[in-house]
Amino acid sequence: KLRRGGTTIPGLYNDQIWWCLQGIDLIAGGKSKKTKRTAPKSDDVYLKLTVKLYRFLVRRTQSKFNAVILKRLFMSKVNKAPLSLSRLVEFMTGKEDKIAVLVGTITDDLRVHEIPAIKVTALRFTERARARIEKAGGECLTFDQLALRAPLGQNTVLLRGPKNSREAVKHFGPAPGVPHSHSKPYVRSKGRKFEKARGKRKSRGFKV
Repeated sequence: KLRRGGTTIPGLYNDQIWWCLQGIDLIAGGKSKKTKRTAPKSDDVYLKLTVKLYRFLVRRTQSKFNAVILKRLFMSKVNKAPLSLSRLVEFMTGKEDKIAVLVGTITDDLRVHEIPAIKVTALRFTERARARIEKAGGECLTFDQLALRAPLGQNTVLLRGPKNSREAVKHFGPAPGVPHSHSKPYVRSKGRKFEKARGKRKSRGFKV
């Protein structure tokens, strides 16, 4: 049986082993291997009520659609990317009788001129997007309204916004200037004197 030793060489050696054998205090249940969110970080009361509703639906209906909605309600803002009206119209072509569902924001797009009458459920609509959808004869629904109309997700089209269209993502990847790199450089300005010389133009040595 190991005991904490004295000041002799064997005693110091036993002392080191004794410290090595000491554990760390874990909360009952051991180490947490699950890192996914189990609740939203936001303090938005309406979001919390929506989560409460979909927790109930997941428990009572066993519906995969409801489980996906609940999971996406927990996500961070970056992972709840917005979807423009033009993308929405494109995805819903030929599916006008169904309800589009997006856990995120629907934004306006001036490049689309004609909008069909479509029913859309989203966490949020920008003012102009809502006005244009309703003017075209469509409907802007909330998730509690969707739960009444389609408790199992029947006749719905589940959509997601483009997560990697953020400005920050354009700078990710191999360093700017490296062969075959398409990463956007962090520059003060886009003028002639800012990262426009060797490697950027044929007239200045070479062009990548």
